[in-house]
Amino acid sequence: MDRFQAMQVFVRVVDANSFTRAADSLSLPRTTVTTIIQNLERLLGVRLLNRTTRRIGLTPDGAGYYQHCVRILADVEETEACFQEAALRLKGRLRIDVPTCIGRLILIPSLCDFHDKYPDVELVLGLGDRPVDMVQEAVDCVIRSGDLEDSSLVARRIGMLQTVTCASPSYISRHGMPQTIEELGRHHAVHYFMSRSGRNCAWNFKVDDKHQEVEMKGTVAVNEAGAYLDCGLKGFGLIQTPRYMALPHLQSGELIEVLPQWKPGAVPMSILYPQSRQLSPKVRAFADWVAELFASCPLLSGRDETDPAALTCGVFKSEAAKARLPAPQPEPARATLTEALLGRRSAREEAAEYAL
Repeated sequence: MDRFQAMQVFVRVVDANSFTRAADSLSLPRTTVTTIIQNLERLLGVRLLNRTTRRIGLTPDGAGYYQHCVRILADVEETEACFQEAALRLKGRLRIDVPTCIGRLILIPSLCDFHDKYPDVELVLGLGDRPVDMVQEAVDCVIRSGDLEDSSLVARRIGMLQTVTCASPSYISRHGMPQTIEELGRHHAVHYFMSRSGRNCAWNFKVDDKHQEVEMKGTVAVNEAGAYLDCGLKGFGLIQTPRYMALPHLQSGELIEVLPQWKPGAVPMSILYPQSRQLSPKVRAFADWVAELFASCPLLSGRDETDPAALTCGVFKSEAAKARLPAPQPEPARATLTEALLGRRSAREEAAEYAL
């Protein structure tokens, strides 16, 4: 038995979650694929896959073997790319997962640029704010916010988002404008809760160069970025969100900044991949491209709309109508930035939800 081919077939079956789809993509008869997997299990002396009439699932042994196969195949691919001129042109499937609003409003409008650079890469883009099992779902890398705590993942920082506390005029008219952090105790917040644990994300402020958490009473809690912003706009309570998400509504008067002298902590953005996998050339190329995209926009790289680079940032132009703002003008710089949403995730606790 060709063990290298068997590894390729096994990985393709897991990625496709189907013997039939794997066989079609490899241009092999389905019976051949089935026989290869059976012979591989017989050779290893373990069951790799649990098969039912409706789905295929990895056994614990299968999950471990899958990780090794992916690493070995990536090593071979990278080695060939170093020595074969034709292989220097990246090609193949790249599966990534990103928060819904990052994908829809930031990545997708810029994907033509990525495709121009790497026309032979098939980008499979998963959108969602839920935790992802990167092995079971065959995901190469994910983009998430927060500090990495899971040692099984490698993180590359690609951006830093300034955060703002704000509320709608209707909420301020009913409850008043808080003047101090202590006054927040009589106010209400819209909470963002973590999908897996159900816990609300902490509210924090930077006071005298130290981070201070504040207990906030809630009126509603959601776990989707668009709904979170909508609740703030409808006056359900105070919200804390990345500044670039709120900026169009701050400019239009739909939101008002609260306690501007005490800023919430900045939120790091990272691209993550399993430590057990060799970083493939496709993942490295995508990470470089995303890092460059974030660096080109002040509100995605720890700066604000007063930065001169805001004049040339084109990420948000397609959202002008949705934000109900005038069309962007060359001056002032703030007028060229329009709405893009980010799924608000926790800073430290939430990153661990995206472990294998």
